[in-house]
Amino acid sequence: MTARPLVGVYTTAAKAESHLTLPSVFTSPIRPDIVNDVHTRMNKNKRQPYAVSKYAGHQSSAESWGTGRAVSRIPRVPGGGTSRSGQAAFGNMCRGGRMFAPNKTWRRWHRKINTNEKRFAVCSALAAAALPSLVFARGHKVEQVPEVPLVVESKAINTIDKTSKAVALLKALNAYSDIEHSKESRKLRSGKGKMRNRRYVQRRGPLVVYAEKGPVIKAFRNVPGVDLCNVNHLNLLQIAPGGHLGRFIIWTKDAFQRLDALYGTHSKLGEKSGFILPRSSVQNADIGRIVNSEEIQTSLRAKVPQNKIAQRKKNPFRNTQFLLKLNPYAKVLRRAELVAQEKKQKQKAALVEAKRKGVKTDKKAKKATKKPKAQNAQFKKLLLSH
Repeated sequence: MTARPLVGVYTTAAKAESHLTLPSVFTSPIRPDIVNDVHTRMNKNKRQPYAVSKYAGHQSSAESWGTGRAVSRIPRVPGGGTSRSGQAAFGNMCRGGRMFAPNKTWRRWHRKINTNEKRFAVCSALAAAALPSLVFARGHKVEQVPEVPLVVESKAINTIDKTSKAVALLKALNAYSDIEHSKESRKLRSGKGKMRNRRYVQRRGPLVVYAEKGPVIKAFRNVPGVDLCNVNHLNLLQIAPGGHLGRFIIWTKDAFQRLDALYGTHSKLGEKSGFILPRSSVQNADIGRIVNSEEIQTSLRAKVPQNKIAQRKKNPFRNTQFLLKLNPYAKVLRRAELVAQEKKQKQKAALVEAKRKGVKTDKKAKKATKKPKAQNAQFKKLLLSH
């Protein structure tokens, strides 16, 4: 079983007064695939249905001109005397026409998600938030933070009722650099969202998780980039914004201690009915070390050598040795061809010499100098047959 180290509980002076055992939920397997999938589906559940007018693009008495007029058969606007007359209508490719597959209010806007799957994703996101490397990788500025996960004494947070006091606490915990990083990232949104009440975009800062309602909500809500969440209602959209693991979370002591009661441990069930805390299927993720260990290697049978030699395909028309392997008689044919060729060359040389001397030659000798067609045809036939 995974070791559960101690986590320091810090005061406003950034000193660890006491220590708590790390809750079992932080030892859950980190599954970015499940977190991303659940986040995508949850994010769709706050959409509001919208649609285009059912009459849009069809507010014309256009009819097709039919065939035979050297134009396409798309419906065309009737009348005359204006530029609108004769223009194509209705189609999604036409100016002023309807859109393809118009939006309807009865579209499936929302997605159902299994409760167990949502809880698994939350556990995985919480486990990732306890790893400094993943918090760094997400872009949070936590270089000077004393510890991750960061747990603060409950009295130090619950008594805060002013934003100035909240900022002072964050500065004392060296967590204010993440707030400044969030403030500096504020910029205009690209696209048409600027016209739809979402003009600016900004990076997320720390998430403050508390156990009981109080003035802490009003104190922190005006700090840029900071989100607040009750430990009893942990939300994946806040723990892993954008489906990305590693949110910087500031816990109150009461909220941190409540996690074991909510999600349970590996030996005791929590308050969430029917939910068993997920375990890693592999305790040691170093598979190479396991496979190469003496215990495994001594139990394995010896490797059987494979003496298979891949045969290379050779062309018998170019490779003489491979040709002879396929057709041993090709050697006899080739020799006969060379002998005939040599004989023909001698006869040709004799004819040329006779012509120079002006001696008349026999017609049979001339025919003998021609290429023996039948022999070449026989050679080719033999090669192709093999």
